[in-house]
Amino acid sequence: MKVEVTEDLSEAHHIRRVVFIDEQGFTEAEEWDALDAGAVQLVVRDGGAPVASARLLRDGATGKIGRICVLKSHRGLSLGAALVRYGIDHFRKEGAARVYLSAQEQALGFYEKLGFRAYGARYMDGAVAHRDMELVF
Repeated sequence: MKVEVTEDLSEAHHIRRVVFIDEQGFTEAEEWDALDAGAVQLVVRDGGAPVASARLLRDGATGKIGRICVLKSHRGLSLGAALVRYGIDHFRKEGAARVYLSAQEQALGFYEKLGFRAYGARYMDGAVAHRDMELVF
């Protein structure tokens, strides 16, 4: 299984619906936004079926990795880490100065192992506590 860029937004939307809306209880209004249209969509497939996804957004010298999610059946296989590493490499090659993400508090340790450091105050996104994290090149 490898990370690929996809033009098929329905693949990412399917995974995000299962993970964020069905499992974690985010509302459709909280999950869907207009940023998908301009984002680079990443997907990991298993036997052709999408099982993990993320999106990459760029704002000047800053890249953002967001909507990182893995289907429950494929967790523990380092697919989330593969998505984040792909995003880091993508932005580094594009000459970004930093990459940031919005991390669920329970996942801070996961992102710290990938080189990110938390900054700013804790905040709520939906009913889930988050912190912003960054990796400066």
